[in-house]
Amino acid sequence: MTVQDTVQDTGLRRVPYYGNASETELEQWREVAQQVAGTLVQDALERDRKNQQPFAEVQLLREAGLLNLLVPAEFGGAGAHWETAFDVVRILAAADGSIAQLLAYHYINQSGIAFYAPAEAQGKWWQRTVEGGWLWGDSVNPVDPDLTLSVEGDGYRLNGAKRFSTGSGVGEVIVINALVQGGEYDGQILAFVLPRDIEGLEIVEDWDYLGQRLSASNSLKYHNVRLEAEDLLGFVTDEPVSTLLTPGIQLAFANFYLGIAEGALERGKQILLGRKNAWLFSQADTYSQDPIFQRTVGELKARTAAVAALTEKLGRKFDALLSKAGDVTQPERAALAVEIAEAKVVSTEVGVEVANRIFEVTGSSSTASSVGLDLYWRNVRTHSLHDPVDYKKIEVGAYFLRGESQPLSLYT
Repeated sequence: MTVQDTVQDTGLRRVPYYGNASETELEQWREVAQQVAGTLVQDALERDRKNQQPFAEVQLLREAGLLNLLVPAEFGGAGAHWETAFDVVRILAAADGSIAQLLAYHYINQSGIAFYAPAEAQGKWWQRTVEGGWLWGDSVNPVDPDLTLSVEGDGYRLNGAKRFSTGSGVGEVIVINALVQGGEYDGQILAFVLPRDIEGLEIVEDWDYLGQRLSASNSLKYHNVRLEAEDLLGFVTDEPVSTLLTPGIQLAFANFYLGIAEGALERGKQILLGRKNAWLFSQADTYSQDPIFQRTVGELKARTAAVAALTEKLGRKFDALLSKAGDVTQPERAALAVEIAEAKVVSTEVGVEVANRIFEVTGSSSTASSVGLDLYWRNVRTHSLHDPVDYKKIEVGAYFLRGESQPLSLYT
């Protein structure tokens, strides 16, 4: 069997996501996420400083059932909804932004089964991911297009390099998108799923950045990697429902920026309540009773609550649109993408602001390395630079003023 033989009609006649999450589902998985977050928060700072590949953290996610949260129940998964997944990411981010990112990317990468694979091939992939307990990493950074996919007999050869390949250091499999050079599908983009230990794949452990240190976002080098028919996931197309992957990951970003903000607020609250004295000019007995500090915390809390209300609404809208599967229209897709861009803008700004200004109420002693309050700022500051938020503002403004949508990409 050749790669070409496996490429059937790529029209997504169905995706395995239907309806909206029930309150029972949301409560069940929020509880699971809180338990996992409770474990992660205990040594988040220590693990961050060690800057090691997060194999143990992935196993924690696996044992909690979170890796298969979005896998259809008929294939052994939880059969949950994206609203639930976004909530899980948000909860984990309050404890450990790196692991929240890792899980968010996993959900997006794994869902390539629904968005790229032809309907008749999806069952095989869902079964394999459940049976293998796979965490899905990726190697699709679109601003680093240095992969060469060339036809060779009944398969392909892959060469080149990719930076910022989240999850690649610990994922059982890695999704790659590459432009075909030559052959029947010349000029088209194919998605493949590669095992982490495939011959010719070099994992370069060079992720040494300000924050998100445990996201396993290494560089990858491909040295004449052979791709077979069974590695093919499908075509990357501009079908509206399949392109919802991009708004999906942007909404995941908004949720883990929100989660980081909530985590910083909670940690700041603990520090503030633990201070038994007050500023020497204050009329209050303690810092937490001082109206100046109450005002600052109240402002940050209110802005965070507003972002939460927006992201929660959009999680439900995302599920509702996915339920239409192949009937999703481009205008519907564009409208939701802009709403999610709005959430990306405010979650970025609020996340960075909260993680920064929480120091105003916790004081100079909270900057001690042993306190670790800087972890929230380092994480949100690092990832919020993923794609310039100013371009999201332009995306929103162009749509509002002129009804114009940005060109399709892995950012819009």
